[in-house]
Amino acid sequence: MTDVTEAIATAGALKRLADEGVSVWLDDLSRGRIASGNLAELIENRNVVGVTTNPSIFQAAIGSGAGYEEQLTDLAVRGVTVDEAVRMMTTADVRAASDILHSVYTASEGRDGRVSIEVDPRLAHATEATIAEAKQLAWLVDRPNVMIKIPATKAGLPAITEVVGLGISVNVTLIFSLERYREAMAAYLAGLEKARERGIDLATIHSVASFFVSRVDSEIDKRLTALGTDEALALKGRAALANARLAYEAYEEVFGSERWLALAAEKANKQRPLWASTGVKDPAYKDTLYVDELVAPGTVNTMPEATLNAVADHGEITGDTVTGGYGAARADLDAVEKLGISYDEIVQQLEDEGVAKFEAAWQDLLDAVAKSLESKGVDAR
Repeated sequence: MTDVTEAIATAGALKRLADEGVSVWLDDLSRGRIASGNLAELIENRNVVGVTTNPSIFQAAIGSGAGYEEQLTDLAVRGVTVDEAVRMMTTADVRAASDILHSVYTASEGRDGRVSIEVDPRLAHATEATIAEAKQLAWLVDRPNVMIKIPATKAGLPAITEVVGLGISVNVTLIFSLERYREAMAAYLAGLEKARERGIDLATIHSVASFFVSRVDSEIDKRLTALGTDEALALKGRAALANARLAYEAYEEVFGSERWLALAAEKANKQRPLWASTGVKDPAYKDTLYVDELVAPGTVNTMPEATLNAVADHGEITGDTVTGGYGAARADLDAVEKLGISYDEIVQQLEDEGVAKFEAAWQDLLDAVAKSLESKGVDAR
């Protein structure tokens, strides 16, 4: 099989996904991926039209040191702090990826071609610091297709409103609950209204809301397994999809409201649901589960490369698998609740753990970079 025919064959399911109105984004970035041409190849042959990053992704990329030695040496010579060094490296990667995706950004009129970079996770509970960090990141990357990731914590919500109100495109991240998702959408609408008051062109502002999927199953399945009854075991692998489908129902409701229609009349863009954490954690489940079963128009699915390749190889894209399934989704979550498993407790736990994991990854990254700078004779702490 030639390279061309192989590309066509493997892109089949991914192209069908795009045809159904789902934007395929890659949940990974590294300097090696950029320099080798791999990212450009994925855009060309795998229907990838965006990139998401997070502290764990950068910790894995920069922590390895591959591709960063020259910049680390330059930063060491300049005597920068470790925090500044990390920000200079991460924003350089996001800037380069944004340039690679610029043609996609232009062709999609800003809808896709996006690259996301997250505010310092240590600021997740500090509103004003998050706003300042978001503004700084947008300035540092200095590309129209960057999206600033802000976690949907209680402190993050007003930050989302203010940052959107400044005309900065935002990826709202770490959403696990339906209530918090509604709050995130409300924060976006309030931001658009603020931007309108400031005379900012609403058409230039884009947003996605990252609704996390697989971690919900991981936590609820653990408790269902502990119960061990036939009724409990029959519900395994159903809660995460149910949760995401009900999120899409909420999306349809909010973006059909009079409040939204007033903004849409001024060329505002919908905040699209983005399915995050779509790599399957349980090997008993099909590795394309959270892609095949979450097909709906106007959504984004960001995938680690293993999931992207699995979808290309054997994904089963059969059309919309979300709308119309809201009654069954509600029944699944109700059934879990009736077994004594608290939805509210679990989604709050997952949010807390998500913030903590990103904080830990960020600290590991800071420690690794500090060690590299010190090895070059500079104490950057």
